[in-house]
Amino acid sequence: MLNLSSQLVVFGLLALVGILLAWIVYLEIRLRRVFRGKEIASFENLIADIGQALDDLFKKSESHIARLTDLEVKTKKTLSRFHTVRFNPFKDQGGNQSFATCFLDDTGKGVVISSLYSRDKVSVYAKPIDNHTSEYELTEEEREAIKLASNK
Repeated sequence: MLNLSSQLVVFGLLALVGILLAWIVYLEIRLRRVFRGKEIASFENLIADIGQALDDLFKKSESHIARLTDLEVKTKKTLSRFHTVRFNPFKDQGGNQSFATCFLDDTGKGVVISSLYSRDKVSVYAKPIDNHTSEYELTEEEREAIKLASNK
């Protein structure tokens, strides 16, 4: 039979062993979270793997930045601004059947297409636009279409 002090020492040691086991389980759970289920031989290998993953991320990031820059350049050259002005060139006949339509990119390059409608014929004209103007003479309706497309 053990005396009371011996029993207290035994229970104390058992309690300490229980606490230590709980602590070991807690640390094991945390390590599995860090290692993400991988079998890692050492902490150095873990750091090396993390470094490799970061290098891969930087390479992908540089690739994405280059692609975005390329897309930004291409986007500026797409025809994204347009406007149509309808008008009646002949006051004594017809309605607003004639039009001037302007298509521009972000840099001010594009084309203005005009159509003059009369009872006998339809005439269509296209004039290149550079820096929001054309080397060809523009009608008032074409200038208005360019102005309104530029402001969008």
